[in-house]
Amino acid sequence: MSAQERSASEQDTSVTSPADASRRQVLARTGALGAGIAFTGALSEVFAGTALAAPRGGGGHHRAGYGPLVPDPKGLLDLPKGFRYKVLSREGDPLRSGEGKVPSNHDGMTALRGKRGRVHLVRNHENRMSAKLGVPTVPGLTYDPAAKGGCTALTLDGRNNVLEERVGVAGTAVNCAGGPTPWGTWLTCEENEDKAGSNGYTKDHGFIFEVDPSDPHRTGAVPLTAMGRFQHEAIAIDPRSGIVYETEDAFDRPFGLFYRFLPKKPHGGVGSLRAGGELEAMRVPGVPDLSAVHETGKCFGGVEWVPVPDPLAKETPIRLQDFGKKGITHAQKLEGCYWGDDCVYFVSSFARSKEGSARDHFGQVWKYEPRHRRLTLVVVFGPSTDIQLPGESPDNICLAPSGGLMVCEDGDGAQHVYGLSRRGKVYAMARGRQNIGTPEKPEWGEFAGVTFSPDESTMYLNCYTPGTTFAVTGPWDD
Repeated sequence: MSAQERSASEQDTSVTSPADASRRQVLARTGALGAGIAFTGALSEVFAGTALAAPRGGGGHHRAGYGPLVPDPKGLLDLPKGFRYKVLSREGDPLRSGEGKVPSNHDGMTALRGKRGRVHLVRNHENRMSAKLGVPTVPGLTYDPAAKGGCTALTLDGRNNVLEERVGVAGTAVNCAGGPTPWGTWLTCEENEDKAGSNGYTKDHGFIFEVDPSDPHRTGAVPLTAMGRFQHEAIAIDPRSGIVYETEDAFDRPFGLFYRFLPKKPHGGVGSLRAGGELEAMRVPGVPDLSAVHETGKCFGGVEWVPVPDPLAKETPIRLQDFGKKGITHAQKLEGCYWGDDCVYFVSSFARSKEGSARDHFGQVWKYEPRHRRLTLVVVFGPSTDIQLPGESPDNICLAPSGGLMVCEDGDGAQHVYGLSRRGKVYAMARGRQNIGTPEKPEWGEFAGVTFSPDESTMYLNCYTPGTTFAVTGPWDD
């Protein structure tokens, strides 16, 4: 979550009640656990599937972390002893393509396997109209010339040397998160639903765009309109069925929905999602608001999927449309979304009754099992008794080679990347040192976009402000 988004959605930062503890609610969009955050439920659920099932190199680790952070003499990034970083790209530097300058507000990112040992990094830029440096407009890659968001793509060799850096898509708005596809592209999501003629935009926004980092002109700047027009956050794809699950991070009630998109060409590869499909929203019988559920392990069978009346939201936002007498299921702050163990997991960052939710909570992780049409609340987060502990407002997550998670922090004060072991132990992996405040009142830019290279030898991460992309290497197997 960007500082701009947080200031718009969190006016009260006191911690006197669950509804007001906005700084530590958490785990929100991540589904991971920050230090100073309590939880109930099966934390093992967070690690379902893929790399987390078995740490690289064999058995599990009995200690968490890689030791204390060592102050960086260059004042950029503190890391544990034995780790080192390389700055790959900085806001305002020239793009190697000659298309303009590196844009502002580095956010969600993925690392995709390239040819001959290369790695493709696709990086979101969560730019609003007020952004200092927008994504440069490039013929064939620009959707709305008035918009400043989009993606840039870096190509790296096996030593993390930058071979190429160019625009992936431009003219989009508030590109926050998204998700990778099974065929090696990135789906970037607009967390914005402004229409043409509002706030300076010349086209409707609120769409998903596909970005091919190896050849951006192959995907162009084509909105995947059948996937819906709303405040998108993240996506996860079922590799078997090809169904795309989507979260909506709506800022006002009746809050967002959880969607699935049934593509006409589920395994068609690059560009196949343009063929369209059917967008549906989740209805949990008897549960109009997920925040009303607080009991971990609570299971709901017979989940229904209801066709969205107007996916383009021509007149009415989707969450306000008529879904019939039975209604539809809403939730506040639907953000993180990922696939694992034949299930899709999604996160509600928090809920506040004073803002319209049924009950207060500090973060939920839900698991949906498509084969059984079953939804289960697996983890509930809450505030620690010691709010001074680190781990403030965790954001993006990724699977770590050590068999746990890496979590980005974006709250007030010092900013960290935290590791979370499978045993629930939290440790500091990195600390930002770029002061964007003053010597008297220092501030540090949040982290975002943490991801690992396909061979798990490098952790890539972004500092949101000033926009900086790092490659971190070291003894990950230690």
